[in-house]
Order: sequence, then structure tokens, then C-alpha cells
Amino acid sequence: MVLPDDLHPYAVRALQHVTGLSAGPPVDPALRVTLNFHPDRVNAGRHVLRELADGGTYLSQFVTGTGNGGLTAYPGGDRWLWEQRMFGGCYDEAPAPLRPVYGALNFRLRPVGGAPRFGSAHLRLTADAVARSTFCYPDSYLQPSAFAVAGRMSLIDLALADEQDMLDDYVEAHVHGPVRLDRDVEALVLDPSYRGTEVETLACRLACPVEWHPGLRLPVAELRRHPEYRGPEFVELGTAIAVDGHLTPRIIGDAARTGRYDQQSLKRVWHYLARFGGPA
Repeated sequence: MVLPDDLHPYAVRALQHVTGLSAGPPVDPALRVTLNFHPDRVNAGRHVLRELADGGTYLSQFVTGTGNGGLTAYPGGDRWLWEQRMFGGCYDEAPAPLRPVYGALNFRLRPVGGAPRFGSAHLRLTADAVARSTFCYPDSYLQPSAFAVAGRMSLIDLALADEQDMLDDYVEAHVHGPVRLDRDVEALVLDPSYRGTEVETLACRLACPVEWHPGLRLPVAELRRHPEYRGPEFVELGTAIAVDGHLTPRIIGDAARTGRYDQQSLKRVWHYLARFGGPA
């Protein structure tokens, strides 16, 4: 495995460790890692896209303290322990900015990215970023035993053979080394519900191209057909915040910023939209 010269030794050791656990043929060079996220969220008064534009780098939960999964990125926390297990302790002493960021290998070529569970937008990374990524299946919180690197990829067959809900069937990716928007990102891909909004304005400030996927849109009538998926209370919440009888990523984001709704409950509504809402 040939690694970039500017990778920190923490990352080099982690990649070498996972390579030793991996088997299989090289990954298709056309496949990409995507980093899904919600592009309209605000953290401590700062818009996520404004932070990306100003910093120029996509940061891990260890730095931001935010995320769309469990918030356990601190010494001794669950995410810290998962990384210790996956990477053989290589990052135990690493400063937060040097830890990997999480995404998914978009082996199903979904226009909404490899793991829409975590947001309607995604950064599509370059082939070079795939080469310095490690992978696991299933998600790291399930303590997987199957790992891969770009040169030894057996996880796609595992995922294809597994009968999982579409929000859970991603091959998790860990990108080692800084993810710079001007070097490592082919495009930020947005949902069309954000056209003409602050999200589009801020996205145009980023040091990467902006693209649009076909869109996620969930009619309330379809939402009501699936009370068992996350629970009837979340169907009712989705119905309450719907606009003109449907949900889009923008509508859920607008509701999240009001502060009137429990964020974990809105996450469940988002799961409904991501699972049953499209692409339109």
C-alpha cells in the first residue's frame, strides 16, 4: 500500500493495522467515499457550511462535538473505544484534529450518498481519499469483525448478501488524514429543496464544486403507511411539521432550528424521509 507523504504517523500505523486484517480484491476505482451530513444545522450559533467555508476542512466529531449518530467522541467514550479496537490503539494518544472522519463507501451508487441515514447532503471524495481510507461492515458501533482497505475489499459482498434496512446497509469508511475541501472533495451534493436558500449561498463559498441530487420528498400519506418503522409518535410529529402535505430535508431542518422539537425525535422523522422519501 502506497500512502501519501503528508500522512501523520498515527494514520499510517492505523492503515497498516487494518491492512493486516483485510482480504479480498482491490475496490473498483470508480467507487467513492461520501460523507453524509445535514447542511442546514447550526452549532453554537455557527452554520455548519459557514464553518466548512472558513476552516476549509471537514472535521471529526472529536473536534466538533456534534454529529448525526451517538455523541460519544471523547476519551473513554464509546467512539473512542471503537476506534481503539478497530485501529489497534494507534490513535489512543492522538490529538482530536488528527483522528479519522467517518463516511461510507457508495458501492450502490446512490445519488443521495452512501449513508443517507446521516443527512441529505454529502461530500463526494476523490479517489486518493478512498486510497487512505479504512472500512468496516457493519457499523463500528456493532463491533464488526470484517475490515477492509482499498487494496483489499471483501466487504461489498458481505453487505450485498445481508438483508438489512437500506438505512443500515452501508459500508462504513474512515478517512485518515485531513479532508480538505480544495484537495479531497470532488463535489458537495445537495438536495434541491435548498435551492435559493442560505444553504445554497453558503455552499457557493466552499472550495469545491456544488452539485444537486434528484431530491428527497415524502408525502404525509406515505409517511402514515409506516407507523411501525420508527413509531407512530414520529409519524404524528412528521405530520405536524409537514408543509403542503409533504416533508423535505429543508422542512425538517427548519423545524430543528426553531428549538421547539426534541432533536432525537426529529432524527426519527428524518429516518422516515430518508427511507421512504425518494429520490423524488
